[in-house]
Order: sequence, then structure tokens, then C-alpha cells
Amino acid sequence: METNRLEAFSDGVFAIAITLLVLVFLDTHINQHDVGGELVGLWPYYLAYVLTFVTIGIIWVNHHALFAYIAYADRTLLFLNIALLIPVVFLPFPTELLAKFVRTDQGTPVALLYGLTMVVMALIFNAIWHYATRRHNLLRIDVDRREVTGISRSYAAGPFIYGIATAVGLVSPETSAILYGVIAAVYVSTAAWGARA
Repeated sequence: METNRLEAFSDGVFAIAITLLVLVFLDTHINQHDVGGELVGLWPYYLAYVLTFVTIGIIWVNHHALFAYIAYADRTLLFLNIALLIPVVFLPFPTELLAKFVRTDQGTPVALLYGLTMVVMALIFNAIWHYATRRHNLLRIDVDRREVTGISRSYAAGPFIYGIATAVGLVSPETSAILYGVIAAVYVSTAAWGARA
């Protein structure tokens, strides 16, 4: 089958996941006697929200770019795509925990949960791409094999980069959270530079 329905379904799931991020703020308690101070004190929530919003946006952009090379989806590819959407929709949960606990003595498990979610997502992205490239009838007929090799190399780095940021969480959860932000910023700047080139 062509990928139109797969992409439309995925877009809907991405939209829901990115909308669910606002729930990060629902568990916060605002003291009515110091609303301004309380709002300023929520800065970890704002940062976690923006970080994950941008990250899900990056995943959506990469998903779109990935399926620009794939013309057809078989049953296995459909299930691999569903597997990718599982951590995407899950991401608001570790985002909330990261905002709430990263600066506490419980920061390590939440930094690890966030990072492991990203590692799983990167691994599934790789699985989708490698499955599609090995089933040549799934790719567009005009795809340049050199492009396939280049994309394979760039996707392969994802699990390692997120794995390193996750491992840092064992020592410093706050540094780990900063690294997640740096990774997102690098992906955005690389994509923007590529668009201008």
C-alpha cells in the first residue's frame, strides 16, 4: 500500500502527543498570594515543555523526510511505524517528571527515563529505515543509493548520542537534561542549515 494513510495517521498521533505536553503544567500548584513568584518558579516546567515540543517537532520533521524516500508500506513497516509512535505519545510523561524532579535527589531516574525513551525512539527510527532500505520494493525507484548510505549513517548516530546523554544522567541529571536540549538545538540548526544549502 502507499504511505498516505500511514503518514496521515502518524501526523494525527504527533499532533496529539505535542498537545498533551501542556498537561505538564496541570500538576503544578500556584500559591494565590504570590502568583508572579510561583510562575517564575515554574521555569523548569517551561524549559521541559519547550525541549520536548521541539523534540517532537524534530521527530515529525524526520518522519516526514524519511517517508519522502519510501513509496510503499507493507504490514511489517506499518507495525514498525506504530512502534515508533508508542514512545512519541509516552514522551509527555517523562517530560513532566523531568521538570518536577531533575533538581532533586530523584533526578537520576527521571533523567534516565527521559533519555531511554529517546534512545528507544532513535532505535525504532533506525529499524524503520533499515527495513525499508533492505526491502527495495518499498523505496521510491529514483532514490540514489548514495543518499541511502548517507541517511543510514546519520540515523545510526542517534541512539549513541542519546545513549551518552542518558548515561550522563547517572552522574548529573541536570547536565543530562542540558544535553537533551543541546541535541535538540543541534538537530534544529543542522536542519535549518541544510534547508538553506
